[in-house]
Amino acid sequence: MRYDVIVVGGGPAGLMASASAGLHGARVLLLDKGDKLGRKLAISGGGRCNVTNMKEVDELIKNIPGNGRFLYSVFSIFNNRDLARFFEEMGVRLKEEDNGRMFPVSDSAKSVVNALIHKVKSVGAEIRVHTPVQRVLYEGGKVIGVECRNGKKYFAPAVIVAVGGKSVPHTGSTGDGYAWAEEAGHTVTELFPTEVPLTSDESFIRNKSLQGLSLRDVTLTVYNPKGKKLVQHRGDMIFTHFGLSGPAALRCSQFVVKSLKKFGVPSTLIEIDFFPDQPLDQLEQEGWRLVKENPKKTIRNTLKSMLPERVLPVLLPLADLDGERTCSHLSKGELRSLCMKMKAFPVHVNGTLPLEKAFVTGGGVHVKEIDPKTMQSKRMNGLYFCGEILDIHGYTGGYNITAASCTGYVAGKSAAEQVLAMKA
Repeated sequence: MRYDVIVVGGGPAGLMASASAGLHGARVLLLDKGDKLGRKLAISGGGRCNVTNMKEVDELIKNIPGNGRFLYSVFSIFNNRDLARFFEEMGVRLKEEDNGRMFPVSDSAKSVVNALIHKVKSVGAEIRVHTPVQRVLYEGGKVIGVECRNGKKYFAPAVIVAVGGKSVPHTGSTGDGYAWAEEAGHTVTELFPTEVPLTSDESFIRNKSLQGLSLRDVTLTVYNPKGKKLVQHRGDMIFTHFGLSGPAALRCSQFVVKSLKKFGVPSTLIEIDFFPDQPLDQLEQEGWRLVKENPKKTIRNTLKSMLPERVLPVLLPLADLDGERTCSHLSKGELRSLCMKMKAFPVHVNGTLPLEKAFVTGGGVHVKEIDPKTMQSKRMNGLYFCGEILDIHGYTGGYNITAASCTGYVAGKSAAEQVLAMKA
Protein backbone atom coordinates (compact mmCIF):
# COMPACT_ATOMS: atom_id res chain seq x y z
CA MET A 1 0.00 0.00 0.00
CA ARG A 2 1.19 3.53 -0.76
CA TYR A 3 1.20 6.56 1.52
CA ASP A 4 2.76 10.01 1.51
CA VAL A 5 4.38 9.68 4.95
CA ILE A 6 5.00 6.66 7.16
CA VAL A 7 5.67 7.34 10.84
CA VAL A 8 7.29 4.55 12.88
CA GLY A 9 6.68 4.84 16.62
CA GLY A 10 3.66 6.02 18.58
CA GLY A 11 5.25 8.01 21.41
CA PRO A 12 5.05 11.80 21.79
CA ALA A 13 7.36 12.42 18.81
CA GLY A 14 5.56 9.94 16.56
CA LEU A 15 2.08 11.12 17.51
CA MET A 16 3.05 14.75 16.91
CA ALA A 17 4.72 13.86 13.61
CA SER A 18 1.61 12.00 12.45
CA ALA A 19 -0.74 14.82 13.47
CA SER A 20 1.49 17.45 11.87
CA ALA A 21 1.95 15.55 8.59
CA GLY A 22 -1.81 15.04 8.39
CA LEU A 23 -2.50 18.69 9.19
CA HIS A 24 -0.21 19.66 6.34
CA GLY A 25 -2.12 17.55 3.83
CA ALA A 26 -0.25 14.23 3.73
CA ARG A 27 -1.75 10.74 3.67
CA VAL A 28 -0.19 9.26 6.80
CA LEU A 29 0.36 5.74 8.13
CA LEU A 30 1.42 5.42 11.79
CA LEU A 31 2.96 2.07 12.76
CA ASP A 32 3.67 0.95 16.31
CA LYS A 33 4.83 -2.44 17.54
CA GLY A 34 2.96 -2.23 20.85
CA ASP A 35 -0.65 -2.83 21.72
CA LYS A 36 -1.41 0.84 22.35
CA LEU A 37 0.01 4.25 21.54
CA GLY A 38 1.66 6.72 23.93
CA ARG A 39 2.69 4.18 26.58
CA LYS A 40 5.71 6.14 27.80
CA LEU A 41 3.72 9.37 27.68
CA ALA A 42 1.01 7.78 29.83
CA ILE A 43 3.44 7.13 32.71
CA SER A 44 5.40 10.39 32.43
CA GLY A 45 5.31 12.92 35.25
CA GLY A 46 4.15 10.26 37.68
CA GLY A 47 1.10 9.63 35.52
CA ARG A 48 0.29 13.35 35.30
CA CYS A 49 2.34 14.09 32.15
CA ASN A 50 4.53 17.19 32.27
CA VAL A 51 3.69 18.16 28.67
CA THR A 52 6.11 21.09 28.33
CA ASN A 53 7.91 23.88 30.16
CA MET A 54 7.09 27.55 29.67
CA LYS A 55 10.59 28.96 30.15
CA GLU A 56 11.97 31.28 27.46
CA VAL A 57 13.74 29.47 24.62
CA ASP A 58 17.27 30.30 25.85
CA GLU A 59 16.42 28.89 29.28
CA LEU A 60 14.78 25.84 27.72
CA ILE A 61 17.95 25.08 25.81
CA LYS A 62 20.11 25.50 28.94
CA ASN A 63 18.02 22.73 30.46
CA ILE A 64 18.74 20.45 27.49
CA PRO A 65 22.49 20.00 28.01
CA GLY A 66 22.70 17.22 25.43
CA ASN A 67 22.91 19.14 22.11
CA GLY A 68 20.12 21.51 23.05
CA ARG A 69 21.50 24.21 20.73
CA PHE A 70 20.42 22.06 17.78
CA LEU A 71 16.84 22.91 18.74
CA TYR A 72 17.10 26.66 18.07
CA SER A 73 16.02 26.06 14.45
CA VAL A 74 13.27 23.67 15.53
CA PHE A 75 11.93 26.14 18.10
CA SER A 76 11.92 28.92 15.50
CA ILE A 77 9.28 26.84 13.65
CA PHE A 78 7.40 25.23 16.56
CA ASN A 79 8.28 25.83 20.21
CA ASN A 80 7.01 25.22 23.74
CA ARG A 81 4.39 27.98 23.53
CA ASP A 82 3.12 26.61 20.22
CA LEU A 83 2.98 23.19 21.84
CA ALA A 84 0.96 24.50 24.80
CA ARG A 85 -1.43 26.21 22.38
CA PHE A 86 -1.67 22.99 20.35
CA PHE A 87 -2.86 21.09 23.44
CA GLU A 88 -5.26 23.84 24.51
CA GLU A 89 -6.82 23.81 21.02
CA MET A 90 -7.30 20.05 21.34
CA GLY A 91 -9.27 20.67 24.54
CA VAL A 92 -6.47 19.79 26.98
CA ARG A 93 -6.43 22.68 29.43
CA LEU A 94 -3.03 23.24 31.02
CA LYS A 95 -1.79 24.71 34.28
CA GLU A 96 1.65 26.02 35.19
CA GLU A 97 3.41 24.68 38.29
CA ASP A 98 6.87 25.29 39.79
CA ASN A 99 9.82 26.06 37.50
CA GLY A 100 7.60 26.55 34.45
CA ARG A 101 6.34 22.97 34.32
CA MET A 102 3.03 22.57 32.47
CA PHE A 103 0.55 19.84 33.37
CA PRO A 104 -2.99 19.08 32.20
CA VAL A 105 -5.60 20.53 34.56
CA SER A 106 -7.01 17.00 34.73
CA ASP A 107 -3.71 15.77 36.28
CA SER A 108 -4.13 12.79 33.98
CA ALA A 109 -1.56 11.74 31.37
CA LYS A 110 -4.29 9.68 29.71
CA SER A 111 -6.15 12.84 28.76
CA VAL A 112 -3.02 14.00 26.89
CA VAL A 113 -2.53 10.65 25.15
CA ASN A 114 -6.20 10.39 24.20
CA ALA A 115 -6.25 13.92 22.78
CA LEU A 116 -3.18 13.24 20.65
CA ILE A 117 -4.59 9.96 19.32
CA HIS A 118 -7.90 11.66 18.55
CA LYS A 119 -5.99 14.41 16.70
CA VAL A 120 -4.05 11.85 14.65
CA LYS A 121 -7.30 10.13 13.68
CA SER A 122 -9.04 13.44 12.93
CA VAL A 123 -6.43 14.37 10.29
CA GLY A 124 -7.12 11.09 8.50
CA ALA A 125 -4.01 9.19 9.51
CA GLU A 126 -4.23 5.41 9.46
CA ILE A 127 -3.02 3.74 12.67
CA ARG A 128 -1.73 0.19 12.92
CA VAL A 129 -0.63 -1.22 16.30
CA HIS A 130 0.91 -4.68 16.83
CA THR A 131 2.90 -3.92 13.68
CA PRO A 132 6.64 -4.07 14.39
CA VAL A 133 8.83 -2.69 11.62
CA GLN A 134 11.80 -4.86 10.65
CA ARG A 135 13.64 -2.33 8.50
CA VAL A 136 13.35 0.87 6.51
CA LEU A 137 13.61 0.33 2.76
CA TYR A 138 16.16 2.39 0.83
CA GLU A 139 16.75 2.48 -2.91
CA GLY A 140 18.93 4.79 -4.97
CA GLY A 141 19.83 7.05 -2.09
CA LYS A 142 16.25 7.63 -0.97
CA VAL A 143 13.54 6.10 1.18
CA ILE A 144 10.88 3.97 -0.48
CA GLY A 145 9.03 2.56 2.53
CA VAL A 146 9.26 0.02 5.36
CA GLU A 147 9.10 -3.74 5.77
CA CYS A 148 7.36 -5.21 8.81
CA ARG A 149 8.40 -8.34 10.69
CA ASN A 150 5.51 -10.25 9.15
CA GLY A 151 7.00 -9.56 5.71
CA LYS A 152 4.40 -6.97 4.71
CA LYS A 153 5.73 -3.85 3.00
CA TYR A 154 4.30 -0.33 3.06
CA PHE A 155 5.55 2.25 0.59
CA ALA A 156 6.03 6.02 0.92
CA PRO A 157 8.58 8.60 -0.25
CA ALA A 158 8.99 9.82 3.35
CA VAL A 159 9.58 7.80 6.52
CA ILE A 160 9.78 9.42 9.97
CA VAL A 161 11.62 7.33 12.56
CA ALA A 162 10.27 8.12 16.03
CA VAL A 163 10.93 4.88 17.89
CA GLY A 164 12.64 6.42 20.95
CA GLY A 165 15.86 5.35 22.65
CA LYS A 166 16.55 2.45 25.02
CA SER A 167 15.27 3.84 28.33
CA VAL A 168 12.09 2.47 29.94
CA PRO A 169 12.06 -0.53 27.54
CA HIS A 170 8.76 -1.94 28.83
CA THR A 171 7.06 0.94 26.99
CA GLY A 172 8.53 -0.26 23.69
CA SER A 173 11.75 1.79 23.56
CA THR A 174 14.20 -1.00 22.76
CA GLY A 175 16.57 0.79 20.38
CA ASP A 176 15.16 -0.62 17.13
CA GLY A 177 15.86 2.51 15.11
CA TYR A 178 19.63 2.73 15.56
CA ALA A 179 20.32 -0.08 13.05
CA TRP A 180 18.02 1.58 10.50
CA ALA A 181 19.92 4.85 10.94
CA GLU A 182 23.31 3.14 10.52
CA GLU A 183 22.08 1.36 7.41
CA ALA A 184 21.29 4.78 5.95
CA GLY A 185 24.88 5.89 6.68
CA HIS A 186 24.28 7.66 9.98
CA THR A 187 26.59 7.79 12.98
CA VAL A 188 25.02 6.64 16.24
CA THR A 189 26.94 8.13 19.17
CA GLU A 190 27.53 5.90 22.18
CA LEU A 191 24.41 5.39 24.29
CA PHE A 192 24.43 6.06 28.02
CA PRO A 193 21.85 6.51 30.80
CA THR A 194 20.80 10.03 31.81
CA GLU A 195 18.23 11.23 34.34
CA VAL A 196 19.01 8.06 36.26
CA PRO A 197 19.71 7.30 39.96
CA LEU A 198 23.34 7.22 41.12
CA THR A 199 25.11 4.28 42.73
CA SER A 200 27.62 4.43 45.57
CA ASP A 201 29.74 2.03 47.59
CA GLU A 202 30.02 4.33 50.64
CA SER A 203 29.67 2.43 53.93
CA PHE A 204 26.57 4.43 54.93
CA ILE A 205 24.96 3.36 51.64
CA ARG A 206 26.00 -0.28 52.04
CA ASN A 207 24.74 -0.50 55.62
CA LYS A 208 21.54 1.35 54.63
CA SER A 209 21.79 3.72 57.60
CA LEU A 210 20.41 6.59 55.49
CA GLN A 211 18.10 4.55 53.23
CA GLY A 212 14.81 6.34 52.59
CA LEU A 213 15.99 9.67 54.01
CA SER A 214 14.69 12.53 51.87
CA LEU A 215 16.40 15.91 51.75
CA ARG A 216 14.50 18.94 50.52
CA ASP A 217 16.10 21.83 48.65
CA VAL A 218 19.75 20.85 48.91
CA THR A 219 22.57 21.47 46.44
CA LEU A 220 24.56 18.67 44.81
CA THR A 221 27.92 19.47 43.21
CA VAL A 222 29.76 17.01 40.95
CA TYR A 223 33.58 17.18 40.77
CA ASN A 224 35.94 15.46 38.38
CA PRO A 225 38.95 13.53 39.79
CA LYS A 226 41.10 16.65 39.46
CA GLY A 227 38.79 18.58 41.78
CA LYS A 228 37.18 20.70 39.06
CA LYS A 229 33.48 21.45 39.52
CA LEU A 230 31.52 19.92 36.64
CA VAL A 231 27.97 20.91 37.53
CA GLN A 232 25.80 21.98 40.46
CA HIS A 233 22.10 21.27 40.87
CA ARG A 234 19.67 22.30 43.57
CA GLY A 235 16.54 20.41 44.50
CA ASP A 236 15.23 17.43 46.41
CA MET A 237 17.02 14.08 46.74
CA ILE A 238 16.72 10.78 48.56
CA PHE A 239 19.21 8.25 49.88
CA THR A 240 18.46 4.74 48.61
CA HIS A 241 19.82 1.25 49.31
CA PHE A 242 22.12 1.62 46.29
CA GLY A 243 22.98 5.35 46.27
CA LEU A 244 21.22 8.63 45.54
CA SER A 245 17.99 9.39 43.72
CA GLY A 246 15.48 12.22 43.42
CA PRO A 247 15.44 15.19 41.01
CA ALA A 248 18.76 16.77 42.02
CA ALA A 249 20.63 13.45 41.80
CA LEU A 250 19.06 12.58 38.45
CA ARG A 251 20.21 15.88 36.98
CA CYS A 252 23.78 15.11 37.99
CA SER A 253 23.79 11.65 36.44
CA GLN A 254 25.03 12.44 32.92
CA PHE A 255 27.98 14.38 34.35
CA VAL A 256 28.89 11.44 36.59
CA VAL A 257 28.74 9.04 33.62
CA LYS A 258 30.91 11.29 31.44
CA SER A 259 33.47 11.94 34.21
CA LEU A 260 33.92 8.25 35.03
CA LYS A 261 34.34 7.41 31.35
CA LYS A 262 36.68 10.28 30.53
CA PHE A 263 39.06 9.74 33.44
CA GLY A 264 38.73 5.97 33.74
CA VAL A 265 38.36 6.16 37.52
CA PRO A 266 36.24 3.92 39.80
CA SER A 267 34.35 6.80 41.44
CA THR A 268 33.79 10.53 41.37
CA LEU A 269 32.93 12.96 44.16
CA ILE A 270 29.58 14.59 44.84
CA GLU A 271 29.20 17.07 47.69
CA ILE A 272 25.83 17.79 49.29
CA ASP A 273 25.20 21.25 50.73
CA PHE A 274 22.45 20.86 53.34
CA PHE A 275 22.12 24.66 53.70
CA PRO A 276 22.49 26.24 50.23
CA ASP A 277 21.03 29.57 51.38
CA GLN A 278 23.27 29.93 54.42
CA PRO A 279 26.92 31.01 54.11
CA LEU A 280 29.40 29.08 56.25
CA ASP A 281 29.86 31.96 58.74
CA GLN A 282 26.11 32.25 59.33
CA LEU A 283 25.82 28.50 59.82
CA GLU A 284 28.66 28.61 62.35
CA GLN A 285 26.93 31.40 64.29
CA GLU A 286 23.71 29.42 64.47
CA GLY A 287 25.57 26.28 65.57
CA TRP A 288 27.58 28.17 68.18
CA ARG A 289 24.40 29.72 69.60
CA LEU A 290 22.91 26.23 70.06
CA VAL A 291 26.14 24.97 71.64
CA LYS A 292 26.29 27.85 74.15
CA GLU A 293 22.61 27.45 75.03
CA ASN A 294 23.01 23.70 75.70
CA PRO A 295 26.42 23.20 77.39
CA LYS A 296 25.37 20.01 79.21
CA LYS A 297 23.67 18.36 76.24
CA THR A 298 25.52 16.04 73.87
CA ILE A 299 26.62 17.47 70.54
CA ARG A 300 24.39 14.93 68.77
CA ASN A 301 21.25 15.88 70.69
CA THR A 302 21.93 19.59 70.30
CA LEU A 303 22.53 19.55 66.54
CA LYS A 304 19.52 17.40 65.62
CA SER A 305 17.47 20.60 65.49
CA MET A 306 19.66 21.67 62.55
CA LEU A 307 19.95 18.42 60.60
CA PRO A 308 17.99 15.18 60.18
CA GLU A 309 18.97 13.03 63.17
CA ARG A 310 19.98 10.07 60.98
CA VAL A 311 22.63 12.15 59.20
CA LEU A 312 24.55 12.99 62.39
CA PRO A 313 26.14 9.56 63.06
CA VAL A 314 27.56 9.72 59.52
CA LEU A 315 28.47 13.41 59.53
CA LEU A 316 30.12 13.75 62.95
CA PRO A 317 32.95 11.23 62.32
CA LEU A 318 33.82 13.11 59.12
CA ALA A 319 34.70 16.06 61.36
CA ASP A 320 36.49 13.76 63.86
CA LEU A 321 33.83 14.42 66.48
CA ASP A 322 32.24 12.13 69.04
CA GLY A 323 28.54 12.95 69.12
CA GLU A 324 28.28 11.85 72.75
CA ARG A 325 30.61 14.62 73.96
CA THR A 326 28.90 17.52 75.68
CA CYS A 327 28.70 20.88 73.98
CA SER A 328 30.81 22.49 76.69
CA HIS A 329 33.78 20.52 75.32
CA LEU A 330 33.30 21.62 71.70
CA SER A 331 35.74 24.22 70.38
CA LYS A 332 34.97 26.84 67.73
CA GLY A 333 37.48 25.19 65.42
CA GLU A 334 35.76 21.83 65.75
CA LEU A 335 32.37 23.42 65.10
CA ARG A 336 33.73 25.13 62.00
CA SER A 337 35.04 21.80 60.72
CA LEU A 338 31.61 20.27 61.30
CA CYS A 339 29.79 23.15 59.55
CA MET A 340 32.13 22.78 56.58
CA LYS A 341 30.97 19.15 56.26
CA MET A 342 27.35 20.33 56.43
CA LYS A 343 28.11 22.56 53.45
CA ALA A 344 30.07 19.83 51.65
CA PHE A 345 28.96 16.36 52.72
CA PRO A 346 31.03 13.99 50.54
CA VAL A 347 29.55 11.03 48.67
CA HIS A 348 31.73 9.06 46.28
CA VAL A 349 29.54 7.70 43.47
CA ASN A 350 30.73 4.86 41.28
CA GLY A 351 28.15 4.97 38.52
CA THR A 352 24.43 4.85 37.81
CA LEU A 353 21.70 2.32 37.39
CA PRO A 354 21.67 0.81 33.86
CA LEU A 355 20.19 2.45 30.78
CA GLU A 356 17.03 0.34 31.08
CA LYS A 357 16.34 2.05 34.43
CA ALA A 358 16.98 5.57 33.11
CA PHE A 359 14.27 8.09 32.28
CA VAL A 360 16.20 9.31 29.23
CA THR A 361 18.71 7.89 26.74
CA GLY A 362 21.92 9.84 26.16
CA GLY A 363 23.56 9.44 22.76
CA GLY A 364 21.82 8.48 19.53
CA VAL A 365 21.69 9.60 15.90
CA HIS A 366 24.34 12.31 15.45
CA VAL A 367 22.61 15.70 15.12
CA LYS A 368 25.22 17.05 12.68
CA GLU A 369 23.80 14.59 10.16
CA ILE A 370 20.25 15.99 10.50
CA ASP A 371 18.91 19.22 8.97
CA PRO A 372 17.63 21.15 12.02
CA LYS A 373 15.09 23.11 9.95
CA THR A 374 13.36 19.99 8.59
CA MET A 375 14.60 17.02 10.70
CA GLN A 376 15.48 15.29 7.43
CA SER A 377 18.55 13.12 7.15
CA LYS A 378 21.54 14.60 5.33
CA ARG A 379 22.49 11.04 4.39
CA MET A 380 19.25 9.68 2.92
CA ASN A 381 16.57 11.61 1.08
CA GLY A 382 13.09 11.20 2.55
CA LEU A 383 14.33 9.86 5.90
CA TYR A 384 13.42 11.90 9.00
CA PHE A 385 14.21 11.48 12.68
CA CYS A 386 12.55 12.97 15.76
CA GLY A 387 12.42 12.42 19.50
CA GLU A 388 14.69 10.42 21.75
CA ILE A 389 16.40 8.44 18.97
CA LEU A 390 18.39 11.63 18.33
CA ASP A 391 21.46 12.53 20.39
CA ILE A 392 19.47 15.15 22.32
CA HIS A 393 18.74 14.87 26.03
CA GLY A 394 17.47 17.23 28.69
CA TYR A 395 16.70 17.29 32.37
CA THR A 396 13.38 16.14 33.73
CA GLY A 397 10.84 18.95 33.99
CA GLY A 398 9.11 18.87 30.59
CA TYR A 399 12.26 19.43 28.54
CA ASN A 400 12.53 16.01 26.90
CA ILE A 401 8.85 15.85 25.98
CA THR A 402 9.16 19.35 24.53
CA ALA A 403 12.17 18.31 22.42
CA ALA A 404 10.39 15.16 21.26
CA SER A 405 7.08 16.87 20.48
CA CYS A 406 8.59 19.86 18.68
CA THR A 407 11.02 17.79 16.58
CA GLY A 408 8.06 15.53 15.79
CA TYR A 409 5.91 18.44 14.65
CA VAL A 410 8.67 19.85 12.44
CA ALA A 411 9.47 16.41 10.95
CA GLY A 412 5.80 15.83 10.09
CA LYS A 413 5.36 19.28 8.58
CA SER A 414 8.56 19.06 6.54
CA ALA A 415 7.91 15.52 5.28
CA ALA A 416 4.38 16.42 4.19
CA GLU A 417 5.47 19.60 2.44
CA GLN A 418 8.31 17.84 0.61
CA VAL A 419 6.09 14.98 -0.61
CA LEU A 420 3.28 17.28 -1.72
CA ALA A 421 5.79 19.51 -3.56
CA MET A 422 7.04 16.41 -5.43
CA LYS A 423 3.46 15.59 -6.42
CA ALA A 424 2.68 19.09 -7.66
